[in-house]
Amino acid sequence: MIEVRAVAWDDPDGVALREAQQTEVSARYGVDDSEPGVKPSAADMTLFLVAYDGDEPVGCGGLRALDPTEGELKRMYVVPERRGTGVSTAILQALEVSARDLGWSRMLLETGTEQPDAMRFYEREGFTRIPNYGHYIDSEISRCYAKPL
Repeated sequence: MIEVRAVAWDDPDGVALREAQQTEVSARYGVDDSEPGVKPSAADMTLFLVAYDGDEPVGCGGLRALDPTEGELKRMYVVPERRGTGVSTAILQALEVSARDLGWSRMLLETGTEQPDAMRFYEREGFTRIPNYGHYIDSEISRCYAKPL
């Protein structure tokens, strides 16, 4: 059974999952750093969650406030061997509950052109493509989405 827990940004399991995500993203884009926006940090992340199967960390995701009513989904990742098993849905549902509890009315996110699996997942979960926003406005590799909460 999957358990989703809030952890500190510097929690070792969260750090390892984010490093794995960045390694995968770098391989997909062929560059070491494809982040077109401000990298998330302990100073600006509102919440960070790690999904566990027993003691094994299998996925993560976080929220960063954009203003009092909107926030951004950041660093959503599931280890490859656990994709398609409901881990990403469990993380996203926990993040949406937390976002509503924070009083947010909309969640935004940015993913990239080389992540069609992510785009399909977000669209399936009710996110709609929107014009690129914020730091992503001029990014040709960014695809932005939003979902009313």
